[in-house]
Parts: sequence; structure tokens; C-alpha cells
Amino acid sequence: MNKIDYFKTEDWASIALGSILLIFAIFFKSIEKIQLWNFNHIDALLQYNYLQLSYIVLMLGSLFFLTHQILEKKKSKFIFPFLFLSCLTYLAVLLSRYEWSQIYGFGYAFWALMIGLIISNIFRTPTFLIPVLKAELYVKTGLVLLGAEIIFSKMTHLGLPALSVAWIVTPIVIIFMYYFGTKILKMNKQLSIVIATATSVCGVSAAIACAAACRAKKEELTLAVSMTLIFTVIMMITLPVIVDFFDIDPLVGGAWIGGTIDSTGAVVAAGAVLGQEAMNVAAIVKMIQNIMVGVVAFIVAIIWSIDDNTNQKVSYFEIWHRFPKFILGFIGSSIIFSFILQPLFGTSFIEDITHTSMTYRSWLFTMAFLVIGMESNFTVFAKYIQNGKPIWLYIVGQGFNLILTLIVAIIAFGGTVFALT
Repeated sequence: MNKIDYFKTEDWASIALGSILLIFAIFFKSIEKIQLWNFNHIDALLQYNYLQLSYIVLMLGSLFFLTHQILEKKKSKFIFPFLFLSCLTYLAVLLSRYEWSQIYGFGYAFWALMIGLIISNIFRTPTFLIPVLKAELYVKTGLVLLGAEIIFSKMTHLGLPALSVAWIVTPIVIIFMYYFGTKILKMNKQLSIVIATATSVCGVSAAIACAAACRAKKEELTLAVSMTLIFTVIMMITLPVIVDFFDIDPLVGGAWIGGTIDSTGAVVAAGAVLGQEAMNVAAIVKMIQNIMVGVVAFIVAIIWSIDDNTNQKVSYFEIWHRFPKFILGFIGSSIIFSFILQPLFGTSFIEDITHTSMTYRSWLFTMAFLVIGMESNFTVFAKYIQNGKPIWLYIVGQGFNLILTLIVAIIAFGGTVFALT
């Protein structure tokens, strides 16, 4: 492979695309979310600025069309399939903005996955969509954008207490779940580590990054994501009730929620039930935990490189070859925004940019889950259930996570070890 072809890969393309989108976000900072709506107040939906939606579709379509032309060796129709996928993406986002979906935590990932699975298993995925069925490229680009939202000054605001909850518990839970899955339940290694990472780090994003690092199958990723989405809704509703019932300190409850609920949005929603302070603690703990996405994916990539070459010495090149390069984009964007742009231009400037980049990221993740759903078939999907073993892995692992996180949260935020101001 020559030097030019070496960079013609999805990982490097995702870094380039993410960088371009972050630059665009600097100059177009007024993109708004679709307003919440219901059938009694549908005018909120009609008032949305659809020129902004057209801009997103046109911009992403142009960028991914150019990327498609560079990466693909053969020409194929792209524009109409991308427009069709964009219409489905809008439908998923629209359903997620319905008030009922917001109340019960059914976000864009849930609706996108459901729409994709319905198309794949009831109707059959149209063949003309093949050129745009690139879930990994959409997700990797979205993760590069996610890095810009990880601002280190926000992460360290609560200092050692938040770091303790996020970084002590997480690796312990990953190791415990991986051992329980592979040694006790006798599950395959890829499915075990993807479920373990999704449960202990930050759900969907972590599952995707880990799946790329260990080269898990799409069905394994779909299963892990599906369980994460279902249990996230359950935990979002029940944890605040438990905190209130047992009269747990709101700061401890917020840290517990932030360290255990997988989705950042669900963390904020659940924390808000306990009050502003609890919500702030929950959000910060979760954001600190999000930093571990890149670290975990990097470690998994190295371990899998060594594991696949047990009979021979593993070269640094082999590790580099296996390493998911988009992680460099994730880390790079976080460093640039944390230590260069924020000191130079201030927090409000950064928040304006990330507000727009979050819209791009949500759109890309929605497209990715549509594609994952459309590429998943229940007949193939069923064999990964393995007599309920993945579900047992999640339940036991999350149970261990809940207990350990609560203990550490009590120690860290109970006021006995760290002085909280």
C-alpha cells in the first residue's frame, strides 16, 4: 500500500470530515434543534427553520459524496440514496422530539434503530441504498465531533470526587463483566467486551468505539446497543425514585446517576429530578466518564492485536494497524478545544460551536443507527442471544456497577473524605 492509499481509509476520512464540520460550526453557529411537539401543538413543528435542515443535508451530502468518490474504487449512485437516508434520519429525529419520547427517554438512537430494523426485517433493505450504508464512517465522524465537547476545565470542576466515581469504578466494572461473560457465561470475547464497555462507560458511543477496536460484528454491536437503550430508560425512571425513597444525599445521588446511567441525556434528565446541584454533579461525572471512551478503545485495540497473534511477537506496526485512527481525532479535538480555543476565545465561544457540532453529531449518529438497523436481521440476531446470556451479563454487570458506584459516590461525595464546597 503506497502512502496515498494508506490515508484512503474510513478512519482517516472520519478525522478529515470531523475537522471540516468543526470548522463549519465556527461560522454557522445558529443551527437549532427541532422544537418539542405533540398533536395538540403541532404548530411548534411547523415553525422550525427548515432552511437549516436543508443546509445540514446539503453540507453532509456534499462531504460524504466527495469521501465516497475518494474511498470507493468503483462509481455508484450516491445522491438519491443519501437523500432517502436523510429523510429517514429526519423521521427518527422528529419522533425523538415528540413530547412523549422526551418524557420516557426514547431518543434518536432508539427510533433510528427501530426504523432500520423494521425496514430490514419486514420489508427488506433496498439495494439502491448500498452506497450509503456506511454506519462506521458516520459514527467515527460523530465521535471526532464528540471530542470537542469534552472540555477538561469542566471535567475537573468537581476535582477528585468526580474523578473517583468515574475513573475508579469504570475499569473495575469492565474487567468484572469481561471475566463474567467469557469465563462464567462462556460468551465470545467481542460480545462480552462490547457489552461491558457500553454498560460501564457511556453506552452507545462507547459500544461503537469498542466494537471498532475489537472488530465486533454488526449484530453484536446492535445487541449491545439495544440492551443499553432499553435499560437506560428503566434506570432513568427508577434511580431518582430510589434516591428519594431512601433519602440519599442529592450530591451522592447525582454522582450515582452520572456513573451508572449510560446516556448523557438520560443522566441530565434523571439528575434534574433531584434538583440543580444533583443534575450538575451527574452531568460532570458522566462527562468525565466519557473521556474514557478513547482510552478504553485504545487499550482494547492493543489487547486484541496481541490476542490475535499469540504465537508470534507483535510488532508496533501491527498495533498501529489495528488501532482505530479516529480515536486520534477524538483526542485531538478535545485537546484543541480545551487548551487552545477555550483559553483564547472563552467558554461562550466554545459552547456556541459545540452547540452546532452536537447537531451534526446527532444527525450522523442517527444515520448510523438507521444503517445498523437496516443491516441487522432478526434471524441472524437471534443466535447472539445465546439462551439469554448477554442479558444476564448486562443485568449482573449493571447490578455490580450500581452497588460499587453507590459505595464510591458515598465515600467521594458524602463529605467524609473530600471537602465539598
